[in-house]
Amino acid sequence: MLKLKVNNQDIEVEEGLTVLQACEKAGVEIPRFCYHEKLSIAGNCRMCLVEIEKSPKPVASCAMPAAEGMNIKTNTKFVEKARKGVMEFLLANHPLDCPVCDQGGECDLQDQSMFYGVDKSRYKENKRFVPEKYMGPLIKTQMTRCIHCTRCIRFATEIAGVSELGAIGRGENMQITTYLEKSMESELSANVVDLCPVGALTSKPYVFEARPWELKKTESIDVMDAVGSNIRVDTYGWEVKRILPRINEDINEEWISDKTRYACDGLLNQRIDTPFIKYNNKFDKASWREVINLIKDRVKETEKDKICGFTGDLVNMETLYIFKEFFNKCINSNNLDFRNNHTYLNSELRENYLFNSTINGIEDSDFIFIIGSNPRFEATMLNARIRKAYLKNKLKIVSLNNVGDLTYPYETLNGKAEDIKNIVEGKHSLSKDIINSKKPIIILGQSILLSNSGKYIFESIKSFLKKNGKINSEWNSFNIISENASTVGSIDLGIFKTVDGSNETLSKLENNEFDIVFLLGQDSLNFNKKNEFIIYQGSHGDKGAEIADIILPGAAYTEQNGFFTNLEGKLQKAFKASYPPGEAKEDWIIINDLAESIMGKKLFKDKEELDSGLLNYLNLENEKKLSRKDSDFENLVFNNEQIKINNIDYYYSNVIARSSKTMFNCRNEKFKLKSTGTEG
Repeated sequence: MLKLKVNNQDIEVEEGLTVLQACEKAGVEIPRFCYHEKLSIAGNCRMCLVEIEKSPKPVASCAMPAAEGMNIKTNTKFVEKARKGVMEFLLANHPLDCPVCDQGGECDLQDQSMFYGVDKSRYKENKRFVPEKYMGPLIKTQMTRCIHCTRCIRFATEIAGVSELGAIGRGENMQITTYLEKSMESELSANVVDLCPVGALTSKPYVFEARPWELKKTESIDVMDAVGSNIRVDTYGWEVKRILPRINEDINEEWISDKTRYACDGLLNQRIDTPFIKYNNKFDKASWREVINLIKDRVKETEKDKICGFTGDLVNMETLYIFKEFFNKCINSNNLDFRNNHTYLNSELRENYLFNSTINGIEDSDFIFIIGSNPRFEATMLNARIRKAYLKNKLKIVSLNNVGDLTYPYETLNGKAEDIKNIVEGKHSLSKDIINSKKPIIILGQSILLSNSGKYIFESIKSFLKKNGKINSEWNSFNIISENASTVGSIDLGIFKTVDGSNETLSKLENNEFDIVFLLGQDSLNFNKKNEFIIYQGSHGDKGAEIADIILPGAAYTEQNGFFTNLEGKLQKAFKASYPPGEAKEDWIIINDLAESIMGKKLFKDKEELDSGLLNYLNLENEKKLSRKDSDFENLVFNNEQIKINNIDYYYSNVIARSSKTMFNCRNEKFKLKSTGTEG
């Protein structure tokens, strides 16, 4: 520990900290523009100047290491004059367009010029003009406002892993640009909007939409993938205007993906706001009483084994739980599943479907083996953490398949299941790499679980890791990447019917063995419909609604409170930021009303009772799984096949994204880059 003084206050700090960090430990605020905790030090804005005893000049605190016996002063006349001089330089070329700047009200330059600046300028020269740059459909540029802090360049290069932003020119002629004047390709690109301390980079879809003080801010959870990024939803009346990241160092740090940030405009489009009944292949509006009575009559005249239900990718856990209770108590059936395909599932132990090493644990790893997954598209924030681990530890990363640019270097195998067989039998060089690593991470993607070799690879890899002590109380190397926000929660709640890991309910549906099919937010089910009576409950008029006979208007994730369990098993709550449009209701209320119609009483009297029932069920189930032992599988069937990676339409992965104009523009931009050959 180092002993030093900050404004005559004695403090102790760890070695390796900068003067700026030492001052923050002492509770002293230091203004800054270029410095950011997650980025490398640039030291080019000079706003963080402080006085250090025996130093003739003010010192840039962000770049100066703290040393034993330093006497730092941050509030002297000397420092005040230095900061005012720096602010005068920064504002010399800055346009006076705060009233029309989208950054107004949350602008670092605005705030700091009020606190540290002066009320006049000595510069009479014309302000310089910098032309706007094209950075794609998400980022609006007004580079005349740029103060050359280079945060955006460092983020693109270090965090996002795409060297697309840089500076050209020198001195007053310096400009920040994408060298080829093309769209940024990273799925994290819009984080530069949050990083920019001025209005040079702002949100293009949000331009001139609202002022920050007009918005209601609600802390919530993202559902665009299974990572469970922490977000803030900003609403103006009913409408969701924007989504911003919340800091959670264990999950998303302070970044979010572009899909998380911008798919929210899809909440406005293609919304189902009233019940519908299909007559003669045409949908007619109906009342809630009509649709509920029709469903009641249909259910009562149908055998229980002829009724099934499929849940979707964005459904919260309260709705999943009440839907299961509805099937068990009202219909007396367990023909339920959350899977829309024949993915292999082993739910005996909770570790069989979680990312057990945890997102935070990736940084401690010394070897990563990716099997049948493209984490850049399946779990963008998790992929960013793998890149961070690579930069920090220079660890070896291997992928079974060549999946393109993952933003970090990795070795590839030939994509054959035979490679996995050789690894678990100790006939491959990677066997030693895994065994000799202290904290290896083995990642299985959904493509593997969907392959013919899914069961063999899953069980043999896990058995290999157990035998070699890589699954223990301190470290679990076995990891599954779930693609959807509701996947882990659905397995925890038992929303499946399986024989030897298969999807029994889907197999029966494909053989047209059901008369009534409930689709709860399920929009990705592909089967040949014959005479099935389909009831769709959801928020958007998408694929599920198209094949339905009855449509029940539900709520989106921003319009109801709901729990979601992320891919590493953390239970988090999304809070209601808006409310359902028209006659739409929260999902759990619809199912409760259906139960009351069929049984004569509601399943739960209110949301509190439902939440209590859900949490008690989860606790009991998790205790049961903790007491179980893992099954030993013998004579596993090996298929010597080429493993294919599922083609993920990243910008169109769910109903909200498919309804989003911004996601449509991003998708078109991606195709344009591919067709012109400029994609990295």
